[in-house]
Amino acid sequence: MSEEQKRKLEQQLWNIANTLRGKMDADEFRDYILGFIFYKYLSERMNNYANEILQEDKITYQSINEDTDEGKEYIEAIREEALDSLGYFLKPSELFSVIAKKGNAKSDDEEAEVQSNFILEELAAILKHVEQSTLGTDSEDDFGNLFEDLDLTSTKLGRTVKERNTIIAKVLSHLDAIDFELQNSDADVLGDAYEYLIGQFASGAGKKAGEFYTPQQVSKILAKLVTQRKSKLRSVYDPTCGSGSLLLRVAKEVSDISEFYGQEMNRTTYNLARMNMILHGVHYSKFDIKQEDTLEKPQHSDKRFEAIVANPPFSANWSANKLFLNDDRFSEYGVLAPSSKADFAFVQHMIHQLDENGTMAIVLPHGVLFRGAAEGHIRRYLIEDRNYLDAVIGLPANIFYGTSIPTCILVFKKCRESNQDILFIDASNHFEKAKNQNYLRECDVEKIVATYNERKTEDKYSYTAPLSEVAENDYNLNIPRYVDTFEEEEPVDLTAVANELVTVRNNRKETEESIKGFCTELGIPTPF
Repeated sequence: MSEEQKRKLEQQLWNIANTLRGKMDADEFRDYILGFIFYKYLSERMNNYANEILQEDKITYQSINEDTDEGKEYIEAIREEALDSLGYFLKPSELFSVIAKKGNAKSDDEEAEVQSNFILEELAAILKHVEQSTLGTDSEDDFGNLFEDLDLTSTKLGRTVKERNTIIAKVLSHLDAIDFELQNSDADVLGDAYEYLIGQFASGAGKKAGEFYTPQQVSKILAKLVTQRKSKLRSVYDPTCGSGSLLLRVAKEVSDISEFYGQEMNRTTYNLARMNMILHGVHYSKFDIKQEDTLEKPQHSDKRFEAIVANPPFSANWSANKLFLNDDRFSEYGVLAPSSKADFAFVQHMIHQLDENGTMAIVLPHGVLFRGAAEGHIRRYLIEDRNYLDAVIGLPANIFYGTSIPTCILVFKKCRESNQDILFIDASNHFEKAKNQNYLRECDVEKIVATYNERKTEDKYSYTAPLSEVAENDYNLNIPRYVDTFEEEEPVDLTAVANELVTVRNNRKETEESIKGFCTELGIPTPF
């Protein structure tokens, strides 16, 4: 599929999404449209898989009569194979195209048309059956309650059942007209379109966007930093994974990742992350996404990961319960991050789960670079006692949805190649201005990554600071202490300025004389 076709697919899906826009907020109609796209994806994948199995019998999946004994035997055999291979199952009558056509069926009999067009109850039952089909299987955790946010009884879809049915039938019909071409194209084509929609919703969701989406260019930087000189990864982890976009971005930088791990506190976003992983072709056995508060109840504490990426909520609240001083994640520091600023708590959590040969990159607000008290103590321990900090990268302001504050990326390694210095990069002035937001260009991303890989010093952009210099600064990491971006103003030629003032004064004199002459001719007093 060409770039032009990909853009066309993205625009088609966005246009369909806007069918619901007038009825609810961006973050609400997001859940419906992404859920329906996911249902269509599951259906097409199920249909293609079953047709491959039935190829020798020279029949198609949708031609099977589910009411006959022969049909039931076929369906049971396919069900067993699908649950093992795909992780879920849909009967022929439950496929997206079937329910979409039923919802938009035409009839000469008005009453029959109303009856045949009513699909809400059947659709709700099908979505529930997708989840239930995995009960007792290895994929149960990955599909459980996956469609719970698609409330087809919500009055936000319409005041009456008929209104709700009409809008849903319309959306399904529009989606049914699009061929996802799963059998002919790379799975990432649809996956990229899905990511595009998530980004579009994020741009319209204000402060809520930070809960589920990291701008694509920032994701790319993080992914390239943690995959430096690697073609494969055993594991990648995001403790605040949102929609899973960061994990999937890391996958684009290497040929294979054995296991994906993530944790997300928001239930709706957790469901979105699981859908996103499946829709990108990540097999259910290769990812483990959990829903819970990462700091309070970590779900993968026994694991160590080769790559860790995160864009946690900036300066979030957490309990900072004194009992955590006995938690292996925090005990060696002797202090906890403040309850009003969990930034370093996330750093400590990620450091604990980082493998000895691993790399982690985390986006944080600038305050972590210089704030004192407990945060200053943790920062000093990480540098002086552990020597884990590899790089500090300053990003432009106003590049994240929902906040305009400047941010930075901290890169940590437990086994650093350059263990006698810390690289500082000031990329804060390298961006493009958009209408409401700044954004990083491809050249800006490439410059950051290249500078990190080469660890080079560049005037007014980057500096490799010896650890002794960082110690002299009392472990304050504020970037201007290390990268001088001050631009001297051109010297003022005072003689030229004085001459210009003389010229202005002479011109003024001539003008006044002219005005005085006109006033004399008119017989009126001069104004000076």
